[in-house]
Amino acid sequence: MTMTPSRRAVLTGLSATLLTASCGLPRSGPNKRELFAGSVMRQGDAFVVKVNDFVTRATAVQPALGFTSNFINAGQIGSDTIRPGDTLSLTIWENVDDGLLASKGANATQLQEVQVDGAGFIFVPYAGRIKAAGNTPDGLRRIITTKLDAQTPDPQVLVTRVAGDGATVSVMGAINGQGVYPIERPTRTLSAMIAKAGGVAIPPEVAKITVTRGGMSGSIWLKDLYENPKMDIALRNGDVILVEKDQRAFTSLGATGKQARVPFETQTLSALEAIATVGGLQSNLADPTGVFVLRNEPADIAMKVLDRTDLVGDQRMIYVLDLTQPNGMFMARDFAIRDGDTVYVTEAPFVQWQKTLSALTQPLGTVNTLNTLAGN
Repeated sequence: MTMTPSRRAVLTGLSATLLTASCGLPRSGPNKRELFAGSVMRQGDAFVVKVNDFVTRATAVQPALGFTSNFINAGQIGSDTIRPGDTLSLTIWENVDDGLLASKGANATQLQEVQVDGAGFIFVPYAGRIKAAGNTPDGLRRIITTKLDAQTPDPQVLVTRVAGDGATVSVMGAINGQGVYPIERPTRTLSAMIAKAGGVAIPPEVAKITVTRGGMSGSIWLKDLYENPKMDIALRNGDVILVEKDQRAFTSLGATGKQARVPFETQTLSALEAIATVGGLQSNLADPTGVFVLRNEPADIAMKVLDRTDLVGDQRMIYVLDLTQPNGMFMARDFAIRDGDTVYVTEAPFVQWQKTLSALTQPLGTVNTLNTLAGN
């Protein structure tokens, strides 16, 4: 059929009207064409990369948590270890009538409130300055006995702690029993102390444990603590144990079931799990060929993905997932979401056309309604 000039003019005008109307209609964000236009290859400022098996492996980087060798190699301490500041009571029996320490007519001497100094030492007459800190009362008893044995025959010594808490740790955060706990025989390790404090008050999957010791600190996932006995470190006096919920999150935008900042609910999270977490794709809006993950990627990973060696600093990356491909769902299952990612799903092209047609036909419908009412 030959198109007359008037018909061609009408169609051209209608197309222009539809294009103009579609540009001004509300939408959830940029479409797929606009995102691709932002590629570095098109003079944009982001690298657009289609996800494949190589990309999933190159970007599968998760935060490494664990304790350094300083924590791991520290041996367990006894629950009765003497520490600087403790106050001790010493009782010394001498097997003679006229002893070194005992008053006349007595064979026992009591040294009350012998305080361990800041360097960990005490002073015992005739035995001298003795290192007490780090020893148990029984170990200190043997040291004093040996030193006095050269001065008086067969001395007997009793050492007891009368003041001082010994070794303690502080447990705080998302724990059922916050407080200061002594390091006792059953609670010399991290997991045992957490159990002593009532266990964590948050889901174990998102519980992170941080131990601060002096100027050092180390963190571990609670799940890894129980699965890796090597990380169940021995505790030290003054340790601070903090239990907190995982603070990682991603942002969901576009044609998804929820647009929000979404916290991680598991230690690792795939793109497919992230989409499911927010209610999946909106079937009446979403374009399954346009699932994007926006991320600031460290230069070393970006260079590996792009096969380049000239990048410096974090790079803006846009990873593209096409769920309609034969292996698209597998790619989404294997692609790891990281802290700070934005998962954005574009609207299907026909959605914008529907909005445009609706915007054009709605006024006509209103006019017809008014004409009908006027005719009545």
